[in-house]
Amino acid sequence: MSCASATLAVWASAWLAGAAAPDDVLDALAPWSEAHDVLAADDDTALLTDLPGPGGRPTSLALLLAAVRRAAPRGQARLVLAAPGDVRGLPGPGRFSREATTTGEGVLFPGAGFGVVPSPIADGVVRWTVYAVPDSGPAPEYVPLNEAERELRGQVRNAAAVIADLGVARHRPGVREEIAASLRRRPRALWPGGMPPQALRVLQQADEVDAILVAAAGDEPGGALSASAAVARSDALRPIATAVRVARRAAVGEAVRVLVSVPRT
Repeated sequence: MSCASATLAVWASAWLAGAAAPDDVLDALAPWSEAHDVLAADDDTALLTDLPGPGGRPTSLALLLAAVRRAAPRGQARLVLAAPGDVRGLPGPGRFSREATTTGEGVLFPGAGFGVVPSPIADGVVRWTVYAVPDSGPAPEYVPLNEAERELRGQVRNAAAVIADLGVARHRPGVREEIAASLRRRPRALWPGGMPPQALRVLQQADEVDAILVAAAGDEPGGALSASAAVARSDALRPIATAVRVARRAAVGEAVRVLVSVPRT
């Protein structure tokens, strides 16, 4: 499942490297929503990107890709997964960083000088809002994929222990079926040929752990946690959520590295 931003980061990078066609990028994003549109966040960004700004009529992802190509013909995309207290990978203070943290995801195009953040605006419609990012900040934290995978596996065990400690399985005996059903309902991500197998495996594991997190964060039917119990649950789940973000960033970063490094004829 991963997230729409991961899909865009991988496919846009592959397209810029000549490993995919523009239609491939659009097709890969289709599972995330029936429709996607694009709007610049302000007039300055609209001028920078030649995309419609506030008050304008939203445009298409195809024109977003064209804007990326004009600004950085051989650039790469960077997946941003942030949360309050975990701002790794963000370019620094600014609207893009604030919105990406609020939404939990975004895509930065360092060479192009802007980033995009997706958000649902209506049933079946996702809007990608474009923000100017004149300084992309330092290179993102590098986490070897092997290390991220080991940490994620450890957090799978921790997640099982947390569910037991919180009594989730006891109060909701069908929680395992809930997790399986949640995974089945999620969009099936499409990836380019040539994706590193380990990156695909880590992305799948991250999705599974994320589904466990969603189940563990939910209250039992007809019940509610006390304030102290809710805080304890949040504290217990936070490192697991962090490991999921780290693993996804590492997997997408490795996928981009491999896809853009393949020689093209």
